[in-house]
Amino acid sequence: MAERVDKQASAEAAGEKISGGHLVAKALRHEGVDTIFTLCGGHIIDIYDGCLDEGIKIVDVRHEQVAAHAADGYARVTGTPGCAVVTAGPGTTDAITGIANAFRAESPMLMIGGQGALSQHKMGSLQDLPHVDILRPITKFSATVPTTERIADMISMAFRECYHGAPGPSYLEIPRDILDAKVDLSKARIPKPGHYRASIRSIGDPADIERLADILVHAKKPCVLLGTQVWTCRATEAAIAFAKTLNIPAFMNGAGRGTLPPGDPHHFQQTRRYAFDKADVIIIVGTPFDFRMGYGRRLREDAAVVQIDMDYRTVGKNRDISLGIVGDVGAVLSAVTQAVSGRVNNGANERKPWMEELRAEEDRMQSDRMTRLKSDAQPIHPLRLCYEINEFLREDSVYIGDGGDIVTFSGGVVQPKSPGHWMDPGPLGTLGVGVPFAMACKLARPQKEVVCLFGDGAFTLTGWDFETMVRFNLPFVGIVGNNSAWNQIRFGQLAKYGQQRGDVGNKLGDVAFDQFATMLGGYGEEVRDPKGIQPALQRARASGKPSLINVWIDPEAYAPGTQNQTMYR
Repeated sequence: MAERVDKQASAEAAGEKISGGHLVAKALRHEGVDTIFTLCGGHIIDIYDGCLDEGIKIVDVRHEQVAAHAADGYARVTGTPGCAVVTAGPGTTDAITGIANAFRAESPMLMIGGQGALSQHKMGSLQDLPHVDILRPITKFSATVPTTERIADMISMAFRECYHGAPGPSYLEIPRDILDAKVDLSKARIPKPGHYRASIRSIGDPADIERLADILVHAKKPCVLLGTQVWTCRATEAAIAFAKTLNIPAFMNGAGRGTLPPGDPHHFQQTRRYAFDKADVIIIVGTPFDFRMGYGRRLREDAAVVQIDMDYRTVGKNRDISLGIVGDVGAVLSAVTQAVSGRVNNGANERKPWMEELRAEEDRMQSDRMTRLKSDAQPIHPLRLCYEINEFLREDSVYIGDGGDIVTFSGGVVQPKSPGHWMDPGPLGTLGVGVPFAMACKLARPQKEVVCLFGDGAFTLTGWDFETMVRFNLPFVGIVGNNSAWNQIRFGQLAKYGQQRGDVGNKLGDVAFDQFATMLGGYGEEVRDPKGIQPALQRARASGKPSLINVWIDPEAYAPGTQNQTMYR
């Protein structure tokens, strides 16, 4: 880095010219971006030239939606912003789903889009669309770069906005003539790395930290839900210390899964509804009261409800709360743990019966479903597939869920063994994230094993980028839970319209995904007998290739989460 800075200083002194595309690459490098996800287009190729000079890896995909999802996934894995670069018009609109998903999932990323030349503004240039206006509602920042000299400055501005409140995506449009033009390097403002950021690790009002500490010291039956922002803030250690110091049962959702490992005495999975019905204090960390939480209605009315979140707009939305704290969730949890130090011992000991009550219920619920988890039925029950996947996972296995009903099944069974090892689309419920998330994960953390469970419908949305995985030698273990249907929708349709019309628009053909994988140079295998699942997974792992294990599952089995969806009530 020091050598690169010295060369830049010498170039500035010599009056060297630099193109817009090279300014983009320099600005990205200053932000710590080492990889871009892209699909080529005439508006953006100078960025590639700059990235080659700056040592930024260029990963070219087959659909712009994949580029956006992969940039989102890269941000989730690394904790630094991801970057997608797409061309104008349909290149940008193809990527919108990925941007929208990152927006709802609070994932920081920058999408750079092409545009016709400013000199052709409003003349009907190739692929001209009002991208900035289209993207504004689903980004934290959306703007056009007006001059070549401003490129690096505006890229830093866009990245800063990614971290305003809860994280999210930004969009920057660069017209073709702005990108291709050359300017004196001395006139191009390139912000100095590390000199245009402020700390975002706020604990909110210190008086509220003391209030929460007092609430918890006197609580008899508290519980905590650790959501995605625990991982966003890299707050694993703070969350563990909080749960253990206060002796509080912890539930996890979203990317918060894995904060506490399976088998930890404070880790609970099955009894969340039971705990919410009986707890006197419920702490919700980094999770909004959206549909996944029944809009807050699943929390008992007479419980003290405390919400900790990075975004002020989320706190108290859809449900009244007893206390709200806005700040970095790790900093807040650490401050509360410190505040209770020395006065929590008796209260923590008094919670032993509460912990034992929950553990007994957890064990009972697990025992009740063990028959289905180990069912030898054919077609294979989805719970048996999920059970085998959970048994297959190692400490370093990152689990990715991409589907509807099958992934809903997996949410109650699959338990990542380490923090940051669970990935799902988030609250937008976008299908098609599996291959791009796997791509991002293997590029960012090549030493990790990636295991991805697809619904057969979900895989087809972005599945052609399986070829990209082969081309870039990114091995992963993919499993398709294949019931030849969009079963999450099918359940509600059958319930509403009956058997004669319930299958309209949601039945799919029987696809041999194992053969698809083999055709593209990966590893493929078909499984119809549940006893064959584990050996097939082991062979996929040993192959060292991108793989698809095509598992035929029972189309008449539906996850409880599917059957309880509010849209069907």
